[in-house]
Amino acid sequence: MSARGPHPDRRPGPRRLLTRTSWPEARFLADVLRTETVGGGLLLLGALAALVWANSPWSASYTALGGYVPWPGGAALHLDLSLATWAADGLLAIFFFVVGLELKREFVAGELRDPRRAVLPVVAAVGGMVAPALIYVAVNLAAGGAGLRGWAIPTATDIAFALAVLAVIGSHLPQGLRAFLLTLAVVDDLLAITIIAVFYTADFSPVPLLAALLPIAAFAALVQRRRTWWWALIPLAVTAWTLVHASGVHATVAGVLLGFTVPVLGDPRGTRGRPGQRAHPGLAEHLEHRWRPVSAGFAVPVFAFFAAGVSLRGADLGTVLTDPIVLGVVAGLVLGKTIGIFGSTYLLARFTRARLDDDITWPDLLGVALLAGVGFTVSLLIGELAFGTGSTADEHVKTAVLAGSLLSATLAAVVLGRRNRAYRAIAERDRIDADGDGIPDVYQHRPVER
Repeated sequence: MSARGPHPDRRPGPRRLLTRTSWPEARFLADVLRTETVGGGLLLLGALAALVWANSPWSASYTALGGYVPWPGGAALHLDLSLATWAADGLLAIFFFVVGLELKREFVAGELRDPRRAVLPVVAAVGGMVAPALIYVAVNLAAGGAGLRGWAIPTATDIAFALAVLAVIGSHLPQGLRAFLLTLAVVDDLLAITIIAVFYTADFSPVPLLAALLPIAAFAALVQRRRTWWWALIPLAVTAWTLVHASGVHATVAGVLLGFTVPVLGDPRGTRGRPGQRAHPGLAEHLEHRWRPVSAGFAVPVFAFFAAGVSLRGADLGTVLTDPIVLGVVAGLVLGKTIGIFGSTYLLARFTRARLDDDITWPDLLGVALLAGVGFTVSLLIGELAFGTGSTADEHVKTAVLAGSLLSATLAAVVLGRRNRAYRAIAERDRIDADGDGIPDVYQHRPVER
């Protein structure tokens, strides 16, 4: 066989969606965008750009850009949306599609597959949503209850931002800590999606929602047979998104449903008759690998740019800082997340046989609980759904989410930074005392090689 011919034991895998493997620069850029620190950095950059522009002398142009309607003729399909709404409803569907792929992978082949290993992060996620909601409700009830519709704003954790912070400060932290945070955030996303679908659906129309099942079923039929034809899958996904949006259910739910249809496990035919050969990775892993750069590098930063532009020029800071909505969101993110996650995990470990991984300590978990208070992307989205885009309450929500997320990230950096230094000292000690006898090797007599 020619040296250029295919290997006899190597069969071509499934065709990949939007593949450009001949472009080394594009592949390098995609790999960079998959890095947690880069995705979180772009998210932060988009938010900072919005804050600077919205508080500059040219703030009117920022408002006009967000309110521009590129397709006024789309009213019949409820698609006469502004750029800011397209970012929230359209681009975030890509983010939630990746979340759906990740959720399914966790349930089928990840940490959530084993109930004994999943119970702690699942309970922590539930506690981390219940406690912030209760704190928000208590603060707003004490003030008269006008802002109760925003009860779910402090319940969400921004997985990209939180993992980016952990990656920056956690060079020597236990690997199990990242796995715990990732599993917790995945369950958190699932609960947040459920809250959006159930509690923040207005003007519900069942006919478009039922019609959306047809393109979703066709999408599922293709991916289950590993037919990743972009010219078929993308139109089906867009059609499903359009119908879900027309039904009144938030259109990002379409992204999650499409992600759930993608198979996780590899094709068993990839190893048939060839002992010792590995199966092809599951299609969910392939699509997540392909679409994560689009989500982290474009969809989420653009949403952050349009969602985080709160103007404080001429604002009465005293009124803002004493607003029950602001107090409830900040207290929910900073205190509620910490109390809910740490408290529920401690109680479960105290009164059941469940326990943390051996490598994780309770101070480590405290740092992760604080870090879960970074509730940027989904919190801003729920705030817009609760109070409407551009309203005074929505502006206050943006201020509260930014302040609460920044405070949570700062406190988590302090706690986890100290833990990271402690783990680094242990690693350095183990490196110096390689033989484990308690005496640094540099002080022991070593025979001189001749």
